Amino acid sequence: MEAITSFKDLPFFFSLFVFVYLLGYLYVFRSWTPPSRPLASSCLISLLHGVSAVYLSTRALISDPNRSFSSPNTQSQNSVLDFSSAYFLADLLHLAVFPSPAGEDELFAAHHAAVLFVFLTCRYLVAHGACALLALLIVAEATSACQNSWTLADARGPDAPLAVSLHRFVTLPFYASYSVCRCVLAPVLIVKMTWFYVTGGADDVIPRWVWVSWTVVIVIAVTVSIIWIRNLWILFFKEKRNSQIAKKIQ
Repeated sequence: MEAITSFKDLPFFFSLFVFVYLLGYLYVFRSWTPPSRPLASSCLISLLHGVSAVYLSTRALISDPNRSFSSPNTQSQNSVLDFSSAYFLADLLHLAVFPSPAGEDELFAAHHAAVLFVFLTCRYLVAHGACALLALLIVAEATSACQNSWTLADARGPDAPLAVSLHRFVTLPFYASYSVCRCVLAPVLIVKMTWFYVTGGADDVIPRWVWVSWTVVIVIAVTVSIIWIRNLWILFFKEKRNSQIAKKIQ
């Protein structure tokens, strides 16, 4: 088994995300309204994390000839875990400094803290199982570009024609791709992972309480995602129906 490496990557990646956040807040989005600048900057680091995590995770998995749900973490897999952990820490800092007026921060903070627990225990406690988590990370972040474009366009507001057009353009592809990833691919991976652990596939390297806690966190996160996209679909079809009714009345 590879030795657990030091924490040096984690503070470096954290500094990188904080730098990009400040770059967005102080320069890229400086002309945006004060309430939207923090959200836009958060989307910027989310976009950086999502796109990079998909590439880095895929590369780390492909380069591991012994990959399995219980295989020892490789150095590249550990680096991806550090990279993602740094993002969630940076976004937690954002939530603490710029609380949302809508009061939705508690759910996001709980999600980030739970994911951090999963990644950090895999990285620094058991040093096994990264393959399972990185496979799920790929599925979770595959829609990052669409999702963050959609969120940024919405945050920019209706006074920006380009943002309105972008929001309209990416909505359907985002909803569809997100539904496939979170409602189909993620549950399939979770079932395979859980079955592997329940049947004792990792009992000699991952304590039962660890993989059980991973499973609980992941199932809750995916369930919340499914409920969220379901509500978006309901709103989408409701608005479409109301638009058709309005056209008929005219």
